[in-house]
Amino acid sequence: MNGNQNAAPLLDARGVVKRYGKFTALGGVDLRVRAGTVHSVIGPNGAGKTTLFHTLTGTVPITAGTIQFAGHDVTHEPDNVRVRRGIARSFQVTSLFANLDVRENLRLAAQGAHAAGAFDMWRAPGRHREIAELADTILERLGLTARADTAAGALSHGQQRRLEVGMALAARPRAIFLDEPTSGMGVDDLDGMKALIRGLAADHTVLLIEHNMNIVMDISDTVTVMQQGRVLVEGTPAAIRDDDRVRAAYLGNMITGGRA
Repeated sequence: MNGNQNAAPLLDARGVVKRYGKFTALGGVDLRVRAGTVHSVIGPNGAGKTTLFHTLTGTVPITAGTIQFAGHDVTHEPDNVRVRRGIARSFQVTSLFANLDVRENLRLAAQGAHAAGAFDMWRAPGRHREIAELADTILERLGLTARADTAAGALSHGQQRRLEVGMALAARPRAIFLDEPTSGMGVDDLDGMKALIRGLAADHTVLLIEHNMNIVMDISDTVTVMQQGRVLVEGTPAAIRDDDRVRAAYLGNMITGGRA
């Protein structure tokens, strides 16, 4: 994990502004994410975290600012182009094909990650094998091999959240954006998700929105704290834990083990 402190950031967003009419959701956010790290974004509801994710992944256009990813200016590129550049994400609300089995969800995610992949009826047989092998590899990584033929809608909530991470992985990304992956999870599922996210950083860069402070403090290399559409402070988990501004703004006594 940890990455090279002196290397150019994989993601370099500068002065990101997002306005909806007269409302400013993001008021000039700078964010630099190093490759091979887990970078968490925290803050209370309404701080602008999910809006920031939307702008960085191309789900919504920015009003002003620039976004570079892996040396490419992606500021005005749509989300499907950014996926092909190596950006993939999960969403706060589970978005699976509930009637399809787990393996088919992963296959569709893998096929759809590249231009015309989902509807290309003339692919060579080797392409089908490649996608099937990728799906099986992800199933094993998620601990869902035994549920491969189960409809996604029949999985437990924790299993569905893991599958959604797997669908992001199926795009073979360089960076994975996870929006509250532990939302709604029971205590029994949290350790497994924490281990999964930590393990992702061996092969990917992870940008994480998360309310569970135990997870954030345990697995993050860098934490960015947002307040009212702006960055309040950024630093290591230890520095964030001890920052009086952070305590005053959000965390108080909950920083040692709760939700912010």
